[in-house]
Amino acid sequence: MELEQKLNLLNDLIVREIVNPLPPPYKVGVDLGTADIVLVVTDQEGIPVAGALKWASVVKDGLVVDYIGAIQIVRELKAKVERLLGSELFQAATAIPPGTVGRNAEACGHVVAGAGLELVTLVDEPVAAARALGINDGIVVDIGGGTTGIAVIEKGKITATFDEPTGGTHLSLVLAGSYKIPFEEAETIKKDFSRHREIMPVVRPVIEKMALIVKEVIKNYDQTLPVYVVGGTAYLTGFSEEFSRFLGKEVQVPIHPLLVTPLGIALFG
Repeated sequence: MELEQKLNLLNDLIVREIVNPLPPPYKVGVDLGTADIVLVVTDQEGIPVAGALKWASVVKDGLVVDYIGAIQIVRELKAKVERLLGSELFQAATAIPPGTVGRNAEACGHVVAGAGLELVTLVDEPVAAARALGINDGIVVDIGGGTTGIAVIEKGKITATFDEPTGGTHLSLVLAGSYKIPFEEAETIKKDFSRHREIMPVVRPVIEKMALIVKEVIKNYDQTLPVYVVGGTAYLTGFSEEFSRFLGKEVQVPIHPLLVTPLGIALFG
């Protein structure tokens, strides 16, 4: 099954709260994002079986700021998916921004364990995205809430990873300041496709900053490598065109970019 088909299927499973009736054993991934938490289940071939998502702010850039809240949400998503599947989930992988080490990284694993899932592995977020994309050569840019993770893949190997402090949260902060509204309202506006063209001039400087950061990071690598951008920010209408313009080369944005990394995490499960 092609990536686009998998992402369309996964989105459908989450939105409609249904399952794809494939037999176990299953792989499970938990994405502890800054703006949302996603749990994805696939079969052994990586075909989506079920999924659940909840918008939340219990994790900030890989740092668990509400440990109990994070555990409760993962438990809730786990229970929801188990009801849909009619079977229990036992193990899961999760991911962290590149460079997250020590107790900060351990805390993400503890959240998964606290929710009743044995932790299989911790993986860098852009590395998980690269796994889902199935690429042997390329640069993956994973725009999270507070940071942008970058992975360079050459001949099937991860040769470098970076994490830079600019993400989707910064777009919302700029919107909140420009419109003089609360941050939560700015987040809602950002997710409203009907207002994307209206807000693009406001958030364009943040997109430019993201692209220039990526441009600076990858300048020492093969410039012929294709660039893939994932993460919820890439849903913005006109985002890929603006990012490409500032980066100086065309970028590829998969369908449902928010779900690429969660799917990749599950593949490590």
